[in-house]
Amino acid sequence: MSRAAEFVFPAPAVPALQIAGRSALFPVRRVYCVGQNYAAHAREMGHDGRTPPFFFGKPADAVVPGGGRIAYPPETGNFHHEVELVVALGKAGANIMRENALDHVFGYAVGIDLTRRDLQAEAREKRQPWDVAKGFDCSAPVGQIHPAADTGHVAKGAIWFKVNGATKQSGDISDLIWPVPDIVSTLSRFFMLQPGDLVFTGTPSGVGPLQRGDRGEGGIDGLGTVAIEIV
Repeated sequence: MSRAAEFVFPAPAVPALQIAGRSALFPVRRVYCVGQNYAAHAREMGHDGRTPPFFFGKPADAVVPGGGRIAYPPETGNFHHEVELVVALGKAGANIMRENALDHVFGYAVGIDLTRRDLQAEAREKRQPWDVAKGFDCSAPVGQIHPAADTGHVAKGAIWFKVNGATKQSGDISDLIWPVPDIVSTLSRFFMLQPGDLVFTGTPSGVGPLQRGDRGEGGIDGLGTVAIEIV
């Protein structure tokens, strides 16, 4: 009989998210993100027009289940919030047709794509990757996943973010340049998608800085909220 594999140090825990109304957890495999998927946000970032979606990623262990206290990250002086609809996949697939894309969606959640904006701008100027700007520790707070079987698929609804009680971002999911079926279908041409994958779908306009001591809260109609405190 073969014995179980031994590791030289304890294997890291699998990141996991709570599921509304269920005791079982959602294990996180990969985190994909869509850039500039609301027209107003694209304009505030210096772009315009409906271009094909582009993607970047965050490590799975950047996910902060349920939000909470977030340390202000090092090596930045311009730390931004971006509230987003997060799609949680529950079925594998590649080259998925748009009309079948929602069959692969397990549910939806509220997420915050935290960003070192100054490092992102520098990377963009130098045509370098965004990893240090987007994929740092605790850069992806995510709230409870709401199963599509319970809520239906999310195509519209208010999305917002507040800092210390003041609304900074406000939009509607229906404003997505590329809605969820397009995102899943396009992403599946580049990757074999698997259960446990999360997709951050883009943020509305109004992104802005967070400082130590700030309390932020993001929400989407029907999906609850996720709150953070910067320390």
